[in-house]
Amino acid sequence: MSFLGSIVSKILHPFGGGSEAQAKPSSTDAAPSAGGALSGSPTSSGTTGAVAAGSVDVEEVLNGMAAKNSQQLNWRTSIVDLMKLLDIDSSLTARKSLADELHYTGDKNDSATMNVWLHKQVIKKLEENGGKVPADLKD
Repeated sequence: MSFLGSIVSKILHPFGGGSEAQAKPSSTDAAPSAGGALSGSPTSSGTTGAVAAGSVDVEEVLNGMAAKNSQQLNWRTSIVDLMKLLDIDSSLTARKSLADELHYTGDKNDSATMNVWLHKQVIKKLEENGGKVPADLKD
């Protein structure tokens, strides 16, 4: 499963039922359409097979996971902490792979800039796949 697929599945489908196809972006997902949403993103009726828009409270799920975790992880701002919270490899190599999946065009050697971009993109993908994302995390 892709890194993005793992992230989306663990948050939006924590008890199974999700599939990699629902979370993995296709080549048509790389560029925003005129309306600002990515093409192929789910609608409120769930036509792509993802959960209904806003049906999973991302903040509630992640705060619940953080409360059970022995580490102090700031998933709200850190892609590394978000990946650690989800028990997903957060190494630089893994983050570069995630950047490739999400079609990052910046310098992957500038990890600070890449990490900020990755976090924003993951939050955006969670919302596009049916997650209810806190307003302060949206662009």
